[in-house]
Amino acid sequence: MTQRIALVAFWKNYDRKLYLRAAQLADELGYDSFWLPEAWGYDVVPLLTEMALVTKRIKLGTGILNVWSRSPSMIAMTAATLDEVSEGRLILGIGSSGARVIEGFHGRKFEKPLTQVRDTIRVVRTLLAGGKLDESGSKLTQYRPFRLEMKVSRPSVPIYVAALKKDAITSIGEMADGWIPTFWPMDQLGEGRAWIAEGAAKSGRNPADIVTAPFTSVLPIGGDAGSRQAREIVAFYVGGMGDYYKEMLSAHGFADECERIDATYKNPETRAQAADAVPPAMVDAIMIQGDPTFCIEELARRQAAGLDLPILNMPNVPWPMLEMFIRTMAPRG
Repeated sequence: MTQRIALVAFWKNYDRKLYLRAAQLADELGYDSFWLPEAWGYDVVPLLTEMALVTKRIKLGTGILNVWSRSPSMIAMTAATLDEVSEGRLILGIGSSGARVIEGFHGRKFEKPLTQVRDTIRVVRTLLAGGKLDESGSKLTQYRPFRLEMKVSRPSVPIYVAALKKDAITSIGEMADGWIPTFWPMDQLGEGRAWIAEGAAKSGRNPADIVTAPFTSVLPIGGDAGSRQAREIVAFYVGGMGDYYKEMLSAHGFADECERIDATYKNPETRAQAADAVPPAMVDAIMIQGDPTFCIEELARRQAAGLDLPILNMPNVPWPMLEMFIRTMAPRG
């Protein structure tokens, strides 16, 4: 059986033509899917539309759309349109994001994020299935009986949710098709899967049908240079990306380490030393770093241990190096 492996671009300094080329190569090499993140740069919907027109087989994922900047109905319209353009290849990745982005950039109140995610799933499912919007079961909004005035390609698209907390992960088991964790320790994915099983039991679903698809950092560079880069990446997420990753990793056995990293990173005078506070065990838990052969073998080992669909973070490098990465980590039969 061919490995299922996906790729995700980095949103900062996004090079549209470079990643379009990357998606075409990934399509040729048999990758499962190609994902694009959305923060405060490019709008991913036209980017994925462009990719859909020059690829044939590879699935295309929104990785992720937050559930505040577009209304639930707009997300449903977007999903239906992208799925038609891609001829049934869309995976809809959604998440709540955080208060800093939602309130500070989008100007929306960050209230009841889990309910907002669940309402978005309800609305998307209802509209794509041809139902009336007022019958979606939405908890936050009283809708009128609108339907989508279009013929959809599929009555349902896979919905994956980015989540790090128990209630949100349990909700995935109840309502969604996939779980996208980020920097979750690989040897502790079973905890999240158990929460998914709890949610699945509530709605009579088989938890085995729900895909675990973590954003996975693979750095096929050995020696001190690779180790340094890996520790810099971890330091950035713990100290520079809000509290979510710090809280999650603290709960998974790295509380003291996270405090040291965070304090060092937040002080402008010591930020450059934050990577030095990242221990090797922390890198090993949440990343794959080493020479290319080791990375290939370690990814296969983790997949055999229950990682369904690793979504590999592509390095932000010129094309020759990016092409080498894509070819090196390509799925094997």
